[in-house]
Amino acid sequence: MNLAAVILAAGKGTRMNSKLPKVLHTVCGSAMLSCVIDAATGAGVQKTVVVAGFGADLVAREVGNKAEVVLQAEQLGTAHALAQAGPVLKDFSGCLLVLCGDTPLIEAGTLAELVEKHRSMGVAATVLTAEMEDPAGYGRVIRDEQGRVLKIVEQKDASGDEKLVREINTGVYCFEGAGLFDALARITPANAQGEYYLTDIIDIYAKSGLTVGAVVLKNPMELAGINDRVQLAEAEQYMRRRVLDEMMRAGVTVIDPLSTFVSRKARVGRDTVIHPFTIIEGDTVIGEDCVIGPGSRLVNATVGNQVTIQNSIVLDSSIGDNCNIGPFAYLRPDTTLGRSVKVGDFVEIKKSNIGDGSKVPHLSYVGDAVIGKKVNVGAGTITCNYDGRNKWTTRIGDGAFIGSNTNLVAPVEVGDKAITGAGSTITKDIPAGALGIERAKQTAIKNWADRKKIKD
Repeated sequence: MNLAAVILAAGKGTRMNSKLPKVLHTVCGSAMLSCVIDAATGAGVQKTVVVAGFGADLVAREVGNKAEVVLQAEQLGTAHALAQAGPVLKDFSGCLLVLCGDTPLIEAGTLAELVEKHRSMGVAATVLTAEMEDPAGYGRVIRDEQGRVLKIVEQKDASGDEKLVREINTGVYCFEGAGLFDALARITPANAQGEYYLTDIIDIYAKSGLTVGAVVLKNPMELAGINDRVQLAEAEQYMRRRVLDEMMRAGVTVIDPLSTFVSRKARVGRDTVIHPFTIIEGDTVIGEDCVIGPGSRLVNATVGNQVTIQNSIVLDSSIGDNCNIGPFAYLRPDTTLGRSVKVGDFVEIKKSNIGDGSKVPHLSYVGDAVIGKKVNVGAGTITCNYDGRNKWTTRIGDGAFIGSNTNLVAPVEVGDKAITGAGSTITKDIPAGALGIERAKQTAIKNWADRKKIKD
């Protein structure tokens, strides 16, 4: 192992005004911390350590098996935070990236370039810097005449001349692992904040005769820190456009990027068209030649090729090729549609399997059902799946025809090519090819209007 990363994620983020740790707030559907972990992994990092503090249990739950979590019980500064990873990395001797958990826009390519230049320069440490028109609030990077980094001075500790420097510290570093944690132990809290600044290690290295290099970030937006919800929204907007640009370059048509919201984890196939006011969340996968929207929301959905979804909601469901959904359909979790299924307007389907070529055209509720191939479900059909305690299954065989306004009281089975009469309440199984009908005899009461004195 020659490349590791430590991600500093212990802060509460008081300006977020939230019960959640700052790094767990999401950008394009992913926690900020997960975005940073993914970037590190994409840059070739083989071991990641996350330093958690406030809400450490929640952070560990988000991280899962993607990284090892260590605790910074007291937030005494960035150097103190990095030191908490020392026991985990005590035998590590490769390159070590130090990253911030609240910089979700950092890209894997940027980190890979930082590591490559660090190695090529043969230095003890490399700082990722940026040139800012207005550097106020940032630590200034102070170099010597040869361009080597001498020190980083925080805003509150900077002199008048130092505050004029426009090159700032982004908080991202690449260190040689050997000797790093020994140097951290030499840092003292002799500053305006009374904290152990990681930036002080640069001065320690320089005074010890070790060379510190710098790489200037091409796109400063990548290292935009998120301190409040206004900045969170700005990061969301930036990343959302980045996601959509990548999709469009890969062959997806996005009619109006400003009104389209797509998770960074989503995947959309070529020649699919996404209409305005569509939200695609989670790990949704959409095939080729689809039409999605307008006004649709898909969450963790799997969608085949040549599917149309209009003004509808699809949650944790799977849709086969050539299906037509909506407008105003609602597919709830664990719904599976075969090929060429029609789910029309004002239809709700929950935890059901619907076979190839079947149709639920309008105004129906299908829950806990197994529907075969080429079934027609008439308007107003309801599977009565809940008896007040338990959910029961309705089974409908291939080629069956369910008449309009049928109530199917589960558990019940309708056989292949069976038919239910419109307006029936079916409580017993219907054999294959049979007609199931349940209606009271129609009665016409003569002169009813006169007897009730109904007037025009």
